[in-house]
This record gives sequence, structure tokens and C-alpha cells, in this order.
Amino acid sequence: MRHLLSLVVAVMAFALGEAQPTYNIEQLCDSARGCNIAIRAAKHDIEAAKLQKKEAHMNYFPTVSATGMWFQANKGMAEMTIKPQDYIPSDLGQMMAQMLPPQILASMSNPINVSMMKNGLIAGVAAVQPVYAGGRIINGNKLARVGEDVSLLKLEMKEDEVEKTTKQYFWQLVSLQEKIKTIDASEVLLGAISKDTEVALKAGLAIRNDLLQVQLRQNELTSQRLKLNNGISMVKMLLCQYCGLRDTSFSISYDVDSPLLIQLRQDHDMAVYNTTEYKLLNKQVEASQLQEKMTRGENLPTVSVGAGYNYHNLLDRNHSFGMVFATVSIPISGWWTNKHAINRNRIESLKAREQLNDNAQLLKIRMQNAWNGVEEARDQMKLAQLSIEQATENLRVNRDLYSVGMSKMSDLLEAQLLYQQACDKRIDAFIEYQCRMLDYEQAIGE
Repeated sequence: MRHLLSLVVAVMAFALGEAQPTYNIEQLCDSARGCNIAIRAAKHDIEAAKLQKKEAHMNYFPTVSATGMWFQANKGMAEMTIKPQDYIPSDLGQMMAQMLPPQILASMSNPINVSMMKNGLIAGVAAVQPVYAGGRIINGNKLARVGEDVSLLKLEMKEDEVEKTTKQYFWQLVSLQEKIKTIDASEVLLGAISKDTEVALKAGLAIRNDLLQVQLRQNELTSQRLKLNNGISMVKMLLCQYCGLRDTSFSISYDVDSPLLIQLRQDHDMAVYNTTEYKLLNKQVEASQLQEKMTRGENLPTVSVGAGYNYHNLLDRNHSFGMVFATVSIPISGWWTNKHAINRNRIESLKAREQLNDNAQLLKIRMQNAWNGVEEARDQMKLAQLSIEQATENLRVNRDLYSVGMSKMSDLLEAQLLYQQACDKRIDAFIEYQCRMLDYEQAIGE
């Protein structure tokens, strides 16, 4: 938070025209973590995983549904033909034959067509509470929590990647700026040599070719400066895009002359458990085991209880009623059709465990390889520092010999070039060491 606040102050100062903003490596990393599009996408994935967990939690609660239907048929859904004489007892028929007129008796022998439920209205609401679902609800919630954990780990991994890339850009910029400083020092040296050569040329103690060699060397430095400045501009543009900076009008603060930070080797057997990659693989094993349990749960009975309220108007009469009910569903055919899915999930779970063990070994190898890179870069820095000391002494000796006429200009310029190359190699070795430290820290999960 302290680095982020200082970054904000620097940007505000630049916006007010007070000074050119200056960032250190931690400030740039903070800015990248807050502005990088990859991290924002990972945060969106976390929000989606949280919503999915809430969605799975809702399966613990009753499901409420309401239905309604109105219909109009071209004829009644229930039709029948009734013959009255079939329903009149013989004794009653004899009495009616004596009492009723013949016309009425004749009509009673005709069949009567009855039609019902030609139109109607049906509505109802019901709530169903699952009591037992073969463990699928519980395991589904556990699987949703695993998904949220995975999204958090992926965010952590993405933040590590963004931080590493930002630091790589930073040290690349440091390398280019330090090489500009080397060119500045070389130009000062060549300027002094050029003045001495001009004086010697006027005194007849040097030849014009010596001055031309110095000028050619100065032209080479100008060309190198142009390339380095273009490289600095490009790296600053990359940092602006990656860290969300306004423009390339900024500088960086660093110290390449501070005592070397010695990276200590960690216990790789223990460090592997702290890596994000191992944690993700472990979550993959957990998810595969839960998926296997959910598939097994599909073969178990499902028990639910519920209550509802219904209304209908099918016989031109309003009728409503409430009810409670319980359901038991047993997937009998699933016992032999679902066994293939169970076996497949068992294989996936076994494969995830084997992959975890195999990748744990690969992570240890990666750690050891990264540590080897740190040690090699540290040794290269020591050699580079020794080369600078030797090149400095070589340049001094050749300059003294040339001043007394005991050495050629080409030897002096060769000594100057060796000194410049030694300085460049030293900064290259320093940057390489910083990058190898980044690789090792990422490999051990720090």
C-alpha cells in the first residue's frame, strides 16, 4: 500500500507539472497489479466462481413452482352416451308405463349424449424440498467451493506472472540506461584522447591517422547511443502499456552498486508444496474425486417432500384444495447404464493423482535448474567485476604508453573498447542475476 500511495503522489505531481515522475520497481509492480488486463480478467473469474457457489448453495432450499393452464377444446374431453331405460328397474318401468303418456315413454327410449370438460382452467403452486439426493447437493457445493479456490489460485499465479514480467521490463530498462552511462564515460575518455591527439598532431608528435581513428570510434559510439535510446523508448512504452502509466515521460530509481543480495537456497522438497502450480494440481485431484462421488450419487435414490395448493374449474365449478406429498425416485436402469460413467470418472481421478505426483517431481527439477541459474549468474558477476579491474588497468597502461610515444593509437583504442565491453558485460551479468533470482523466487513459490 505504501508503494501504491507513493506512485499516486508521483503521478499527481507529474500532472501538476511539478516534476517528472520517478518510479521504483515496487511502485511499477503495484501499478501493474492494479491495471493489467490479465489480472482484471482473473478477478472477474473469481466473481463468477463466487456466484456459482451461491447458485449451488440454493439447491439446499425448496424449489417453488407455479403452473397455470386454460383450454378450449372443439369437443368435450369426456363424452358418453346414456340410455335411460338401461338404468330404470323393471318394476319401476311397469309403473311408469301405466302412469306416463306414450310420448314421454317413447322419448325415454332415445339415447342421451353427454359431453364434459370442453373448456376449463387449472392452476397450482407447489414447493418441493429435497431430503436426500445421493450426496449430489453436498458434493456439488464442495465442487463449487473448489472452483472458487481454483480461481483465487489462478489470480495469484497471474499476479506472479505480471510482477515477474514487470520486473523483467524494469531490469531491461536499467540495462539500457547503464549502457548509456558507459557510452557517456567512453565519450568523455575519447574526447580527452582527441584533444591530446590534436595537440600532439600540431607539435608533430602524432600523425593525422591517429586523430581519424579516434573520430571513427566516436562515430561508433554515436550510433550505439541511437540504438540504445530507441530501445529505451520501446521498453518505456511497454511499461506504460503493462502498468497503466500515462506516457513515457518518467524515470526509474535503482542502484546497481549496492551490495549483492544473496539468494539462499530453499529446501525444494518442502518448497514444492508452497507453489501455486502444486496447489492447483491438488485442487484438480479434489475436483475429480468430487465428480466421481456425484456420478455415484446418480445411482442412489432421490427423496423429496413437498406441499402444494391447486385450483381448477373443469366442470363449471370452482374447486380448490391443498395437499402434502413425498416422492421417492430410484434410478433402476441407471445402475447398469451409469457404471461406465463411474469407471470413467475413477480413471480421471487416478490420472489426476498420478499427474500431481509427476508434476511435483518436475517442479523440484525446475527449482534446481533455477538455482543453478542463480549460482551461474553470481559467478558471472564476479568474473565481470574482475574483467573491469583488468580492463581499467590495461587502459591506464596503454594511455601512459601512448603519451610517451611507446604505443600506437590502435592499441589505445583497443584498450578503450575492451574497457567499454567489460562495463557492458558487468551490467549484463547484473541484470542476468536479477532475472535468475526472479525465476528462482517464482519456482519456489515466493
